[in-house]
Amino acid sequence: MTQNFDNLVAAKITVRVDPDIADLIPGYLKNLQEDMGSILGSLEQGDYETVRILSHSMKGSGGGYGFDAITDIGNSLELAAKEQDATVIRNMVNQLTNYLKQVEIVYDE
Repeated sequence: MTQNFDNLVAAKITVRVDPDIADLIPGYLKNLQEDMGSILGSLEQGDYETVRILSHSMKGSGGGYGFDAITDIGNSLELAAKEQDATVIRNMVNQLTNYLKQVEIVYDE
């Protein structure tokens, strides 16, 4: 079963991040964007194993940077890859794209 994150795009989403990792966030988000492209490319080739591996990494890393929704979306992507459900994978990538457009990062003091 996958979760629906459509409600995340309604307004800005504030994510509080530890200032000690502030310099890591831009690179993490850039890599995440690249991974989303790789997921879609792999999906087009029917390479669900690569989709699963990238999604598993996303699931494991999101919360560590303070982005719990990325962990949740990564989990849904990983499950969809295991089920070879291309429709859900595309939907989750779209939801992640929308989420990232709405995120406002605040560095806790």
